[in-house]
Amino acid sequence: MPTRFSVVVDDDQARDIEQLAREHDLTDEEVLRQLLALGLDSLDGDRPVDDRADRGSAGKTDADL
Repeated sequence: MPTRFSVVVDDDQARDIEQLAREHDLTDEEVLRQLLALGLDSLDGDRPVDDRADRGSAGKTDADL
């Protein structure tokens, strides 16, 4: 079962997230999921993002961001 987290961001970060979502036709939640995955992958470094990508209902992956 997935775990749900909440995040609090400042106004500038919120605007950046919303802008990315608009530019790539994604939800804010999907942008946050992809940013989190990319950040964790930068720590992990062993596996590319695409190998762990969970394709959403739109079929978009981390590479779409």
